[in-house]
Amino acid sequence: MIPVNTPARATPTIESVQATLPEAPGPAGPAPADAREPLFVARGLGKVYRSGEIEVVALHDVDLDVRRGEFIVLLGPSGSGKSTLLNILGGLDAPSSGDVRFEDHPLTGASDAELTAYRREHVGFVFQFYNLIPSLTVRENVALVTDIARDPMPVDEAIDLVGLTPRRDHFPAQLSGGEQQRVAIARAIVKRPQVLLCDEPTGALDYRTGKLVLEVIARINAELGTTAIVITHNAAIAGMADRVVYLGDGTIQRITSNATKLAPSELSW
Repeated sequence: MIPVNTPARATPTIESVQATLPEAPGPAGPAPADAREPLFVARGLGKVYRSGEIEVVALHDVDLDVRRGEFIVLLGPSGSGKSTLLNILGGLDAPSSGDVRFEDHPLTGASDAELTAYRREHVGFVFQFYNLIPSLTVRENVALVTDIARDPMPVDEAIDLVGLTPRRDHFPAQLSGGEQQRVAIARAIVKRPQVLLCDEPTGALDYRTGKLVLEVIARINAELGTTAIVITHNAAIAGMADRVVYLGDGTIQRITSNATKLAPSELSW
């Protein structure tokens, strides 16, 4: 971590940070016919981890369709299978049984090279910890991804989408936790992924900062049409989803839909 001597600054408020974000879009017109077609189709997914004679069943007989442009929350306690499911959809892990497809492409049985290409071209990841390179500025951290992306957006555009244009030349050590997470989101979206997979993106943040990060994820979903899947154990976050998938003991317990989605600013916990 580069030591940086900077003057103390006031803790940002939700209102001050929201003022730096672009204006939210107005009401959208009718979605095109294919906008809600399945992007992922999973059938009978199972995942078993083995260590000697010990078996741990992480997923069992999971069926799930994820539609284009959806905002889905995976909700459940630790050990319920949320992260395992997300990792399989993201091509980071392979199921022990069952089948999963992305568009017309099977992920089950895909080679390492095919999964690497899938992740590079189609998926953006956001994790609980930011994984920024401390010796690079905000702009340089985001620009790293553009070297391997097929059709990246301009780096400054990605930074503007997460409301960090005034801080694009700062180093991670000069940023708050919420700002660092927004850099991680900009890095994930700069390659124009079809899917944004977020594993506990607010888990390391306080209440107010967490809501700011959720605001950015909702904006990416609404403005870019990026399918967003968010893991959380925080039931309040479910209110901002199109659908909520409840997991427990490695299975889907139920799936609910929100007739009216809440804005992140309306959430409380």
